[in-house]
Amino acid sequence: MKRVYTAKDIEELKRNGGTLPADAILTPQAKEALASGSAISFAPKGVSTSSAPKEYKVPEKEYKWKQGADPKTPEEIERFFHSPEIEKLKRLIVDLGRRSYGKNYNDGNGGNFSVRVGDNIVLCTPTMISKGSMSVDDMCFVDMEGNQLAGNRKRTSEVLAHLAIMKRQPMAKACCHAHPPHATAFALAGKTPPRCVNPETEIFIGQVGLANYGTPGTLHMANAVGECGVDHDCVFMVNHGVMTWANDIETAFWKMENVEAHCYTSMLAYQIGGPKKFTEKDASELVKIRSAMGMVDQQHLTECSLCHSSDEFRPGSVCEAKAPEKRDGAGFDCDAEKIVSKITQMIISEMKK
Repeated sequence: MKRVYTAKDIEELKRNGGTLPADAILTPQAKEALASGSAISFAPKGVSTSSAPKEYKVPEKEYKWKQGADPKTPEEIERFFHSPEIEKLKRLIVDLGRRSYGKNYNDGNGGNFSVRVGDNIVLCTPTMISKGSMSVDDMCFVDMEGNQLAGNRKRTSEVLAHLAIMKRQPMAKACCHAHPPHATAFALAGKTPPRCVNPETEIFIGQVGLANYGTPGTLHMANAVGECGVDHDCVFMVNHGVMTWANDIETAFWKMENVEAHCYTSMLAYQIGGPKKFTEKDASELVKIRSAMGMVDQQHLTECSLCHSSDEFRPGSVCEAKAPEKRDGAGFDCDAEKIVSKITQMIISEMKK
């Protein structure tokens, strides 16, 4: 907006040697003041001289959809699957896959990515593919129960764990699963890295969660990870790997990088005497920053008071698998179905006697 300058403003510019914008609006008295006395320099056209600080924005990365507007028919879903906004997400996932593979986070076909793009639609990576060689044509659509909706390749079986977090934690819009070597070493040992030694980790990760072991791709594993993901945006899957989530897929990947770097440097620090911890007061300041950035609130967790812990690598409490609330169209537990079938057969056999 152009500023209106008065005679008083002109006199002040003369005294202080200020610069008058080329497109400034002058009152009649200001024009008279400008015509007399010392000269005033003019700023080039288009250059702002406003004293107000310029606003610098952080890019918005979260994919936002209109609730209740999911495509319904196969034709509508297919059009959405190939829409410009989804194609852009596919390219980002392909890029993250290459970056992840280049960092040695994904052995063989390990790891996967997912982004929620609707009330009941999630974009995800396929099964049995190296994350370093994916293309946009390899991506898949699934619904919130894991049923595949679109794509040329079969979806990853481990997307069930991603969906289990998304169902329980509304803030989780994107998930990243990988096997970074140092963080996975902690997961294999069933331990979490030290707290209160790295400010960035306290802000972006906080307390790492431990999800009890389950066979990859099963509902048991999915439920364990889902329960843990409610309060932890970084979950160590015991004997398996690491899961991180955020409101966008790139931030979820950044968290993976952050926790891997923290685990790596922690191991090195203990080889030269151990990391020096900062105080609870220092940690509380970082919690405020974490909260201001919209991270999941972990202040109620008992694991958060770790600054004075003498343990090198704290075992941490393990999140147990719990089945989600019954939903229409929800998937079934294969183990439970087998038990029910066995009991039914026993009852029928007894009735025949």
